[in-house]
Amino acid sequence: MTLSLPIAAEANELLSADPLALLIGMVLDQQIPLEKAFSSPYVLAQRLGHAPTAAELADFDPEQLVTVFATPPALHRFPKAMAARVQDVCRALVGSYDGDAANLWRDVADGRELVRRIAALPGFGRQKSQIFAALLGKQYGVRPSGWREAAGAYGEEGSFRSVADIVDAGSLERVRAFKKEMKAAARS
Repeated sequence: MTLSLPIAAEANELLSADPLALLIGMVLDQQIPLEKAFSSPYVLAQRLGHAPTAAELADFDPEQLVTVFATPPALHRFPKAMAARVQDVCRALVGSYDGDAANLWRDVADGRELVRRIAALPGFGRQKSQIFAALLGKQYGVRPSGWREAAGAYGEEGSFRSVADIVDAGSLERVRAFKKEMKAAARS
């Protein structure tokens, strides 16, 4: 499956082909535009000269990884914190999933187990875990029984709530409008 986020074609291709790149994009998807978050794994690969493995990032010198993240244009507005977060996630993958991001969702019994596994990663709370489960189900073809229910409202068919629902510029605008409505409602 090829993702169609409104980012460079090469970045979409990497996200589609490399489960770790997709997971790193999700890690970075906070406090920056999603286009930046999901383009950054491609930029990281360009800076390293190849798509990194979880084991490589887990073992990377932390200060050097911060430098890679902070080199202009920075991969995130908080490069030090996000380099550490990505490294922590990669260490968790090495420790629990043989360093293979796809093992995070491979052979899960059901959607609840999928969300539980994702939520056990550093920096993944319930909402972020549900969004990633919805992204995996809607765009990556990872659909264990009960995945939509486990993903909550993010798993609903025809919804426009998150990156899971973005396939083009029009759907991006619908997701942005939904998020704007939610922020306005929260302020009220």
